[in-house]
This record gives sequence, C-alpha cells and structure tokens, in this order.
Amino acid sequence: MLQIKILVFFIGFSCIGFAQNANNAVNSWSKDALLQHVKTLSSDIFEGRRTGTKGAVKAKKYIINQFYSSGLKPFKKSFEQPFTFVKGNKTYNASNVLGVVKGTEHANKYIVISAHYDHEGKKGGQIFNGADDNASGVSALFAFAEYFKTHPPKHSVILAAFDAEELGLRGSKYFVSTSAISLKNIKLNINLDMISRSVKNELFVVGTAFNKTLKQLILGVNTVDDLELKLGHDGEDGLENWTYASDHANFYKNNIPFLYFGVEDHKDYHEPTDDYENIHPEFYKKAVETIMSVFEKTDKSL
Repeated sequence: MLQIKILVFFIGFSCIGFAQNANNAVNSWSKDALLQHVKTLSSDIFEGRRTGTKGAVKAKKYIINQFYSSGLKPFKKSFEQPFTFVKGNKTYNASNVLGVVKGTEHANKYIVISAHYDHEGKKGGQIFNGADDNASGVSALFAFAEYFKTHPPKHSVILAAFDAEELGLRGSKYFVSTSAISLKNIKLNINLDMISRSVKNELFVVGTAFNKTLKQLILGVNTVDDLELKLGHDGEDGLENWTYASDHANFYKNNIPFLYFGVEDHKDYHEPTDDYENIHPEFYKKAVETIMSVFEKTDKSL
C-alpha cells in the first residue's frame, strides 16, 4: 500500500439485524483459512511479491488457484489481466487477477472489491514480506469468494487482486482505463489495504465524505464486538488525507464511489518486519467480518 488509513463505514439498521448478518458471515467462511493464506502469501517463498519478479508470478498463480477452487469465474477469458508499464528506465511486466460472481438481481451492475498483491520485494539482502501490506487484503478476497458460495450477491462482484500498487497504483489504473464494462456500471469500489493489525482495535474507512448515500448508510451502525470503526481522513477534517493512498484513488478519479478500509501505519510499515507473526489475528478476523457485513448492506441498498 502506498499509504493506508481509513474510517468507519457502516450501515443504518438495527443492532439485532447487524449482529445476525455478522453471524451469517462467520458461518460461511473459514477464519483458519483466512490466517493461513496470510501466512503463506507473506512467507519467504514469494520473495516479497515485487512486481515483475519470480515471487510475484508465484503469488499470481496462488491467487488464480484460490479463485478457481472457490468457484469464481474469470472476469474475461482468463483470470489474468496482463499489462506493461515503464517506471524510470525500467519496463515492468505485470498482471492483475480478476474473478467475477454474477449478481442475482443486478447482473450488469458491479461492485469491485479490490486488494493489491504486490509488495516491496528484496532490499539489501532482506525480504519485505508484506503480511499486513497487503497479504491481509488479498486473503480477505479469498474469504469473500467463499462467502459468496452461500450468500450470492445482488450485484455482480469483481474480486480484483491488483498488481503494481507500490509502483504508482498501476494495476488499478490499467483496470479502470481498459475495463470491459462501462465505468458507469461500476457502482462502488471497496478497497482493502492493510486490515490485519491495530493495537487500538480501530478500523478506518475513507470515502463517505464524497457520497451522501454511503455516509447515511454508515452512520449509527454497531461494530463487531470491540472493533471501533472511524470515519475521516477524506481531506475535510484536518487529518491526513488518504483519498489517494491506494488503489481506490483510480476509481475516485473516474467518479466511482469508494470505501477504503485499512488501519493506521505501524512500525513495520514498508519494513522487512511486516511478517505474519506481527499481525493481530483476532482483530483481523473481526475486521473481515465487519467488512462483509458492510458489503451486504451496500449490496442491498445501492
């Protein structure tokens, strides 16, 4: 993640209804698998997942296998969306991974749930494994894929694992500029970038300042257990502006509403110590459960 932070977003309906939806989410995806995927993707065998490296190719194949085994269909003919770009004096070969679930009521309207899978790679003989940034977001995509097996969405959903976020949000930029669907049919981007650790039990969501409907859906909603959700960092509250901090920026630039979930930067951000052992498993599981509940409400309301 280029930089991450976020604010609370939730939906206005009864506490009881929210708790029931949360329980449904708990029962339809494996929390053990969620953690195992983070552990695997942030292991040394992926060499920090830097765009264009052998480690990134391994990560791409891993994501494709998980999408396929979860029953997702390729967004187009293949799960891969390859692209190239130049940064500095180097040409990079990159690839997004895109799966789709058809909506039961609005098949031609889409919600894009995204997370970048690239990270910093190797530097000075050390591997930057990027457990929180952003194996955590990618693993949540797998949980969503499992969730949709028993909770099919009303809108069609594209699960997008973007490449080259760390090199200038290149994967999401390519997706938006070359999408096979009209951008007006993308109703919302939910972007997940660093969602697995917080000593304060705080999950942030950015994006409601730009969309009154989303803000009204979020205000007054209860959290999962002791998780605290916060609104802000949209550039209107005097705090650091995270509107352009990650892949959601390219949706925002194209007038597509977004909700950006994440946590505050921590001491291991963009350091070789961003390892699986330093995430907060209980917080992470509650964060994913919360995001799923939010998705459910937006899917019904958009």
